[in-house]
Amino acid sequence: MGQARVGIARGSSAARIAQPLKTVPAARAFEELENLIKSHATQAIVIGLPRSLDGQETAQTQTVRQWAAQAKDRLKLPLYWQDEALTSVQAELDVKGLADSDSKAAAVILQDFLDSREDDRVAV
Repeated sequence: MGQARVGIARGSSAARIAQPLKTVPAARAFEELENLIKSHATQAIVIGLPRSLDGQETAQTQTVRQWAAQAKDRLKLPLYWQDEALTSVQAELDVKGLADSDSKAAAVILQDFLDSREDDRVAV
């Protein structure tokens, strides 16, 4: 959840595969997510939790936590945190020069979530 843009990915818990979907302006994130929830069989939302390299919370962490509190009320779906350490860096390496590294970063976060064990997940 960036302040300017939000990367969105979708995935299948059965196939355990994530794919980039789109990047949207942050101001339209809820509207876009509501539309995607209606058009896909969405069962949960995974939110990347930004922290500093030493694992400490930052101002951006607090912004994302506040957004998640609103999302929980508005979207009416289970929400899960996934550490997003270095996902933007990985996404940029993967898409070198392509415009949509935000949705690729979202896919990396979602893939990390899908690859993690069930009991490691932390609900919002």
